[in-house]
Amino acid sequence: MLKRISPPVLLLLPAIIVLVAVVLFPLLLSFYSSFTPFRLTRPATLFTFIGLRNYIRILTDPVFLAAFVRTVVLLTIALNLEMLLGLGLALLVNKATHGKRVLRTLMMFPMMFSPVLVGFQFKFMFNDNVGIINNALQSLGITATAIPWLIDGNLALLSIVIAEVWSSTSVFAILILAGLLAMPQEPVEAAKVDGCTSWQTFRYVTWPFLMPFAFIAMTIRSLDVARAYDIVKIMTDGGPARRTELIWTLVGRTAYADAQMGLANAMAYVSIILSIVFTVYFFRKLALARTQIGAEW
Repeated sequence: MLKRISPPVLLLLPAIIVLVAVVLFPLLLSFYSSFTPFRLTRPATLFTFIGLRNYIRILTDPVFLAAFVRTVVLLTIALNLEMLLGLGLALLVNKATHGKRVLRTLMMFPMMFSPVLVGFQFKFMFNDNVGIINNALQSLGITATAIPWLIDGNLALLSIVIAEVWSSTSVFAILILAGLLAMPQEPVEAAKVDGCTSWQTFRYVTWPFLMPFAFIAMTIRSLDVARAYDIVKIMTDGGPARRTELIWTLVGRTAYADAQMGLANAMAYVSIILSIVFTVYFFRKLALARTQIGAEW
């Protein structure tokens, strides 16, 4: 039988077997289990088909809906802040006359840290007793008492946003800087000759060229934020009182703390749909921006 298979297929066969065993089979099994009441403590429930009952349950569950909305809010705020800060960093580095290589290297440092390490780092920094942020605020006389960053629900979500933005702004900065370095200078010089101000040159010449790079970064980061888990798990574990619970922390709690694996897989697939929606949206924006550049340039 193997003799009938062409040599290229034979060479790819080990990789195909690994992909099927490691990716395809678990994916299909998890998708099937989302239509069952599968519990880790009762393996026989994997063979009980209940249709869309898990999906109906989560879509009418206020805890899941709150986590879903919170994930979208976090994703929207984090992406916009990261884009603005990344754009600012890229413009500053591009304007630097000396040490550009050093600045580009320093700009990449936050990306090198594990999300778990970032979570521990910011958990310590926002600690209301020994955290450096409260100590600095009190030393400067800005506040007289320690601020409960990770205990207050709204402040805890703000702390997570700050940690996410710090760790991933460099993704936007690097991609936008790549766009600035690849950008031809003739249109910029022509705009200056025509009497355009710096803002007009940026608004109508520079930014349209950079938009595809920004949307690529948006696509990459939307996938990361939509499945955010590590930083939230370390900093707040979804607390206080589930005020920082996101979809994937709720999935982990449902799957392993409550042992409801079928229900957790249904939540996970709803989260995957959310990621696909954002990805399709940003890809359409990317295609539109590229078409606009092609038409104008």
